Amino acid sequence: MTYQNILVEREDRIAIITLNRPGVLNALSQATVDELDAAIDELGADEGVRAIIITGAGEKAFAAGADIKELHALQSATEAAEFIGRRHRFLFKLSKLPKPVIAALNGYALGGGCELALACDIRIAAETARLGQPEINVGMIPGTGGTQRMLRLVGPGMAKYLIMTGDHVSAQEALRIGLVEKVVPLEKLMDEAKALAAKLAAKPPIAIALAKQAIAMGMEMGLEDGCAHEVALFGLVCATEDRVEGTSAFLEKRQPVFKGK
Repeated sequence: MTYQNILVEREDRIAIITLNRPGVLNALSQATVDELDAAIDELGADEGVRAIIITGAGEKAFAAGADIKELHALQSATEAAEFIGRRHRFLFKLSKLPKPVIAALNGYALGGGCELALACDIRIAAETARLGQPEINVGMIPGTGGTQRMLRLVGPGMAKYLIMTGDHVSAQEALRIGLVEKVVPLEKLMDEAKALAAKLAAKPPIAIALAKQAIAMGMEMGLEDGCAHEVALFGLVCATEDRVEGTSAFLEKRQPVFKGK
């Protein structure tokens, strides 16, 4: 498929999606979100892709929020809810993708850009990156999961602080509060992201998918229910060829070759 607002590349078992609107700091217009949605469908169905990286073009921004012109044009609560609902559906699709998704934050990740990063599994930030939910400064609140996913990462107090002030935080502060998992120099960002993606791509795909599902479901359950769900998934993964290969390779002191079966 041909895209106008993003780039999609494949390197071995890794796919890289680049938001490619650097002139507007990779702002997430609806056309851009629609292309991201299509790309996730494409890569999700590609058995040759086992890990995905999302990043932004240029050195200034991962994505500096939604397209304010589109938000300004909304005429009613119903229209606004329908507009933002489309983005929610995409971000849930992204977060539920069985394959691991890494956000490589090369600069500003604000508003909808921050929410896109929050929907990914792991966030690696360049030292120059800044994250935040500044919607309050234009009379709004986060609309694509910012109040919910940020809450689950940093806790209610810090989520309220960031969302109610609209302040940005540095990459190092984001690391301290649990908003990102790693901070690296900008020139090493993609190397780090690719190295992690390659590491994840070498793992058994079914086990990766079930581990991701178990963690996501566990966030919504009590401990006993979460552990019961884990038991069921453990049973499923033990019925795979990859489990036989993995345990055999361990006993035979060799590297396993996982086939996703």
